[in-house]
Amino acid sequence: MPTRPGTRRILFAAVALGWILVDQLTKSWAVRRLDHDRTIDVVWTLRLNLAFNSGASFSRGQGMGKWIALVALVIVALLVWQARKVRSRLAAVALGMIVGGALGNVIDRAFRDGSGGFLGGSVVDFIDFQGWPIFNVADMGVVVGAILLVVASFRAPPEDEPDEVEASAAAGTATPDAAGTSSDDPEDG
Repeated sequence: MPTRPGTRRILFAAVALGWILVDQLTKSWAVRRLDHDRTIDVVWTLRLNLAFNSGASFSRGQGMGKWIALVALVIVALLVWQARKVRSRLAAVALGMIVGGALGNVIDRAFRDGSGGFLGGSVVDFIDFQGWPIFNVADMGVVVGAILLVVASFRAPPEDEPDEVEASAAAGTATPDAAGTSSDDPEDG
Protein backbone atom coordinates (compact mmCIF):
# COMPACT_ATOMS: atom_id res chain seq x y z
CA MET A 1 0.00 0.00 0.00
CA PRO A 2 1.50 3.35 -1.03
CA THR A 3 2.23 5.93 1.61
CA ARG A 4 1.05 9.51 1.50
CA PRO A 5 3.59 12.33 1.03
CA GLY A 6 2.90 13.69 4.53
CA THR A 7 3.61 10.27 6.05
CA ARG A 8 6.92 10.05 4.18
CA ARG A 9 7.92 13.53 5.37
CA ILE A 10 7.13 12.55 8.96
CA LEU A 11 9.17 9.34 8.49
CA PHE A 12 12.08 11.40 7.13
CA ALA A 13 11.97 13.81 10.10
CA ALA A 14 11.63 10.98 12.64
CA VAL A 15 14.61 9.08 11.21
CA ALA A 16 16.75 12.26 11.08
CA LEU A 17 15.92 13.25 14.66
CA GLY A 18 16.32 9.68 15.90
CA TRP A 19 19.70 9.35 14.20
CA ILE A 20 20.90 12.61 15.76
CA LEU A 21 19.76 11.43 19.19
CA VAL A 22 21.45 8.02 18.96
CA ASP A 23 24.61 9.61 17.56
CA GLN A 24 24.87 12.20 20.33
CA LEU A 25 24.08 9.66 23.06
CA THR A 26 26.75 7.23 21.82
CA LYS A 27 29.31 10.04 21.50
CA SER A 28 28.57 11.24 25.05
CA TRP A 29 28.98 7.67 26.29
CA ALA A 30 32.28 7.32 24.41
CA VAL A 31 33.67 10.58 25.83
CA ARG A 32 32.79 9.47 29.38
CA ARG A 33 33.85 5.81 29.14
CA LEU A 34 36.83 5.94 26.80
CA ASP A 35 38.79 8.84 28.25
CA HIS A 36 42.42 8.52 29.34
CA ASP A 37 43.35 6.24 26.42
CA ARG A 38 41.04 3.47 27.56
CA THR A 39 39.88 1.08 24.83
CA ILE A 40 37.28 -1.67 24.85
CA ASP A 41 37.85 -4.73 22.67
CA VAL A 42 34.45 -5.90 21.43
CA VAL A 43 34.90 -8.75 18.96
CA TRP A 44 37.56 -9.75 16.43
CA THR A 45 39.20 -6.45 15.35
CA LEU A 46 36.33 -4.23 16.50
CA ARG A 47 37.49 -1.94 19.27
CA LEU A 48 35.95 1.14 20.87
CA ASN A 49 38.68 3.75 20.90
CA LEU A 50 38.12 7.48 21.43
CA ALA A 51 39.47 9.90 18.84
CA PHE A 52 38.72 13.51 17.94
CA ASN A 53 38.67 14.49 14.27
CA SER A 54 38.98 18.13 13.24
CA GLY A 55 38.93 17.20 9.55
CA ALA A 56 36.72 15.25 7.18
CA SER A 57 36.19 11.55 6.66
CA PHE A 58 39.27 9.38 7.04
CA SER A 59 40.90 12.26 8.97
CA ARG A 60 41.62 14.21 5.81
CA GLY A 61 41.55 18.00 5.85
CA GLN A 62 42.63 18.43 9.46
CA GLY A 63 41.86 21.93 10.70
CA MET A 64 39.25 22.52 7.96
CA GLY A 65 36.32 21.74 10.28
CA LYS A 66 34.58 25.11 9.87
CA TRP A 67 34.51 24.80 6.09
CA ILE A 68 33.46 21.17 6.26
CA ALA A 69 30.60 22.09 8.63
CA LEU A 70 29.44 24.94 6.38
CA VAL A 71 29.43 22.67 3.32
CA ALA A 72 27.55 20.03 5.35
CA LEU A 73 24.92 22.61 6.35
CA VAL A 74 24.38 23.61 2.70
CA ILE A 75 24.02 19.95 1.71
CA VAL A 76 21.62 19.32 4.61
CA ALA A 77 19.49 22.30 3.50
CA LEU A 78 19.34 20.89 -0.04
CA LEU A 79 18.42 17.42 1.23
CA VAL A 80 15.68 18.80 3.49
CA TRP A 81 14.34 20.71 0.48
CA GLN A 82 14.37 17.47 -1.57
CA ALA A 83 12.74 15.50 1.26
CA ARG A 84 9.47 17.36 0.76
CA LYS A 85 9.13 15.56 -2.60
CA VAL A 86 10.36 12.13 -1.49
CA ARG A 87 8.43 9.35 -3.29
CA SER A 88 9.09 6.21 -1.22
CA ARG A 89 9.56 5.09 2.35
CA LEU A 90 13.05 3.81 1.53
CA ALA A 91 14.08 7.21 0.15
CA ALA A 92 12.60 8.94 3.22
CA VAL A 93 14.60 6.68 5.55
CA ALA A 94 17.77 7.14 3.47
CA LEU A 95 17.48 10.95 3.45
CA GLY A 96 16.72 10.93 7.18
CA MET A 97 19.86 8.89 7.89
CA ILE A 98 22.04 11.20 5.78
CA VAL A 99 20.61 14.41 7.27
CA GLY A 100 20.72 13.01 10.83
CA GLY A 101 24.31 11.86 10.39
CA ALA A 102 25.48 15.12 8.85
CA LEU A 103 23.80 17.18 11.56
CA GLY A 104 25.21 14.90 14.27
CA ASN A 105 28.73 15.75 13.15
CA VAL A 106 27.88 19.45 12.71
CA ILE A 107 26.61 19.49 16.31
CA ASP A 108 30.02 18.18 17.41
CA ARG A 109 31.80 20.91 15.46
CA ALA A 110 29.52 23.56 16.95
CA PHE A 111 29.51 22.48 20.59
CA ARG A 112 32.51 20.25 21.35
CA ASP A 113 35.84 21.61 22.47
CA GLY A 114 38.02 22.46 19.56
CA SER A 115 40.67 24.66 18.15
CA GLY A 116 38.80 27.72 17.11
CA GLY A 117 35.43 29.11 18.07
CA PHE A 118 32.13 28.49 16.33
CA LEU A 119 32.17 25.29 14.25
CA GLY A 120 35.79 24.79 15.31
CA GLY A 121 35.13 21.72 17.43
CA SER A 122 36.23 18.20 16.66
CA VAL A 123 33.99 15.27 15.78
CA VAL A 124 33.99 12.41 18.29
CA ASP A 125 34.93 9.11 16.64
CA PHE A 126 35.10 5.84 18.55
CA ILE A 127 34.26 2.81 16.37
CA ASP A 128 37.62 1.32 15.41
CA PHE A 129 38.08 -1.76 13.21
CA GLN A 130 41.88 -1.29 13.36
CA GLY A 131 42.83 -1.06 9.74
CA TRP A 132 40.01 1.26 8.79
CA PRO A 133 39.68 4.88 9.93
CA ILE A 134 37.81 5.37 13.21
CA PHE A 135 34.21 6.52 12.73
CA ASN A 136 30.94 7.11 14.60
CA VAL A 137 27.17 6.54 14.32
CA ALA A 138 26.73 9.77 12.33
CA ASP A 139 29.22 8.55 9.73
CA MET A 140 27.33 5.25 9.48
CA GLY A 141 24.12 7.18 8.81
CA VAL A 142 25.67 9.18 6.00
CA VAL A 143 27.26 6.15 4.29
CA VAL A 144 24.40 3.67 4.73
CA GLY A 145 21.84 6.37 3.90
CA ALA A 146 23.68 7.20 0.66
CA ILE A 147 23.73 3.52 -0.32
CA LEU A 148 20.00 3.20 0.43
CA LEU A 149 19.29 6.37 -1.56
CA VAL A 150 21.02 4.84 -4.60
CA VAL A 151 18.97 1.65 -4.15
CA ALA A 152 15.77 3.72 -3.82
CA SER A 153 16.58 5.59 -7.04
CA PHE A 154 16.54 2.31 -8.98
CA ARG A 155 13.22 1.19 -7.56
CA ALA A 156 9.99 2.28 -9.21
CA PRO A 157 8.19 4.97 -7.20
CA PRO A 158 4.82 3.95 -5.77
CA GLU A 159 1.74 4.79 -7.78
CA ASP A 160 0.23 7.07 -5.16
CA GLU A 161 -0.17 10.28 -7.09
CA PRO A 162 -3.84 10.86 -7.90
CA ASP A 163 -4.60 11.49 -11.54
CA GLU A 164 -5.66 14.97 -12.64
CA VAL A 165 -9.40 14.26 -12.57
CA GLU A 166 -9.26 12.89 -9.01
CA ALA A 167 -7.02 15.74 -7.85
CA SER A 168 -9.21 18.44 -9.33
CA ALA A 169 -12.39 16.78 -8.04
CA ALA A 170 -10.90 16.59 -4.56
CA ALA A 171 -10.02 20.26 -4.78
CA GLY A 172 -13.54 21.07 -5.94
CA THR A 173 -12.38 22.74 -9.14
CA ALA A 174 -13.79 20.30 -11.68
CA THR A 175 -16.53 17.74 -11.74
CA PRO A 176 -16.45 14.67 -13.95
CA ASP A 177 -19.51 14.14 -16.13
CA ALA A 178 -21.09 10.80 -17.03
CA ALA A 179 -18.57 10.27 -19.84
CA GLY A 180 -15.65 10.63 -17.40
CA THR A 181 -14.46 13.97 -18.69
CA SER A 182 -14.23 16.96 -16.43
CA SER A 183 -15.49 20.45 -16.78
CA ASP A 184 -14.37 23.56 -14.98
CA ASP A 185 -17.37 25.55 -16.20
CA PRO A 186 -20.46 25.19 -14.00
CA GLU A 187 -22.65 26.08 -17.01
CA ASP A 188 -21.46 22.94 -18.87
CA GLY A 189 -23.16 20.58 -16.36
